[in-house]
Amino acid sequence: EVQLVESGGGLVQPGGSLRLSCAVSGYTSANYCMGWFRQTPGKEREGVANIYLGGGKTSYADTVKGRFTISHDNAKNTLYLEMISLAPEDTAMYYCAADSNSCFYVRLRKDRFAYWGQGTQVTVSS
Repeated sequence: EVQLVESGGGLVQPGGSLRLSCAVSGYTSANYCMGWFRQTPGKEREGVANIYLGGGKTSYADTVKGRFTISHDNAKNTLYLEMISLAPEDTAMYYCAADSNSCFYVRLRKDRFAYWGQGTQVTVSS
């Protein structure tokens, strides 16, 4: 069983930056894909970025390319999402996710990730 706990959310002004963390406990391996998703009330949960733990390959949604960076610290077994140039449209609950399949399979499809954290709120507002 994999447990995921997000942290780092908060209120930030437009143009600001924030780093989210996701502490991972339980068994994971290099074959796992991990990702970040976000959701606003009344909308579908959307994939933001993923990373394959086996080789570090990443992929991003078009809406965040060039602004968000996903990374994983193997020693700390922690997933990160570095966000810059934040805009009000980035306001959402952000979730960490993991799956034992490769990112080639799970991509950014929420229905293909087995493990989820509880989320951390990010609010971008002046």
